[in-house]
Amino acid sequence: MVAAVSAIIELKDVHKAFGDNQVLRGVSLAMNEGETFVLLGRSGSGKTVTLKLIEGLMQPDSGVVLLEGHDLHTATGKELRELRGLLGIQFQSGALFDSMNVFDNVAFPLRERRLLPSEKAIEERVLETLELVGLKDSLEKLPAELSGGMRTRLAFARAYGVRPKILLCDDPTAGLDPLLTEAVDEALRIGKQKLAATILLVTNSLPTAFELGDRLGLLHEGKLVEVAPPNEFRASKEPAVQAFLHDWLERRSHG
Repeated sequence: MVAAVSAIIELKDVHKAFGDNQVLRGVSLAMNEGETFVLLGRSGSGKTVTLKLIEGLMQPDSGVVLLEGHDLHTATGKELRELRGLLGIQFQSGALFDSMNVFDNVAFPLRERRLLPSEKAIEERVLETLELVGLKDSLEKLPAELSGGMRTRLAFARAYGVRPKILLCDDPTAGLDPLLTEAVDEALRIGKQKLAATILLVTNSLPTAFELGDRLGLLHEGKLVEVAPPNEFRASKEPAVQAFLHDWLERRSHG
């Protein structure tokens, strides 16, 4: 368990609705720096909405979202850019640029956000990052020329290149076979162990959740009904947790 420190991400009594659909009904969560928190829940439970609130792409109807103690939704333009600069985003699809080679895919956000002082510094960062994920020998290849596992590692390399304090991952194992899921897990281990990133991971892969998560939380009917370390989560008596675990085992046994 990560030692208690000031929360790097904090949600306080957050509500969010879309018309009559009340997605979040008072969600509160505090994440510690360096922690990997896994957010679980059925489809439509509000996991992606929670990520978008933390990214600043949506505003809560009520409640507060804080990054390093700063209210994301009352920040000025400059403050908001600085706060978003803390974030790296790992999209479900990877969202690679098919027309760019491996090097330029990783360099793109560094150039776009002007995070480094020179092209030489960008080159050094890109090469260092590609070495982390085992792609340093594939600089000139296009994404279409890579295996599925290599594309997965490239997508994470692009997120890691900006050296984010916080990595937000939106279900990166969705629809993947076991081999590609392991590539995702290995990329997440790199972020956790070598870059010491704080990771908020949305996934319904329980093996990934139990292996990598310092804490797991279950969103159910708009609320976080359980937040606990993996062993405690697995043993939870909360009915929604028991049902979620049972349903996952049922799906796996029929898969």
